[in-house]
Amino acid sequence: MTAEIERKFLVTGTGWTALAGLPIPIRQAYLAQTDRVSVRVRIKGDDVAFLTVKSAEAGMSRLEVETRIAVAEAEELLKLRQGALIEKQRYPVPFGGLVWEIDVFAGDNAGLVIAEVELPSTEHPVDLPDWVGAEVTDDVRYYNASLVHNPIRGG
Repeated sequence: MTAEIERKFLVTGTGWTALAGLPIPIRQAYLAQTDRVSVRVRIKGDDVAFLTVKSAEAGMSRLEVETRIAVAEAEELLKLRQGALIEKQRYPVPFGGLVWEIDVFAGDNAGLVIAEVELPSTEHPVDLPDWVGAEVTDDVRYYNASLVHNPIRGG
């Protein structure tokens, strides 16, 4: 089983915009959630969709299995969601030898901006850019699975 290793930060500045690539619109929802696992459907852009099973514990490393599905199937699964739809624009931002993902939320979480960086290991060093603020890796309030039930506006 694959582990996703990532750190999350609130974004405090706009310096990232000069480095950002083109945004990818993302819509996602949760089909099932327990204290141990979540099942998510995500549509990226207009032509890519995934069904993901992810462990629910807080922290930098979490188990994740992701399977590509047809967009039409994903659209139907979105109708079965628990909680709100997550809507965001994801910008790739190269910095410090890694590609950061900046999520600019819309909808119920409008104004929230979170930076995530995936790492090859939990010990991998990370140079923090000046546009990130507080680390929220261990704060479940900032996990998408929580934002569908308890939105945060503007960070």
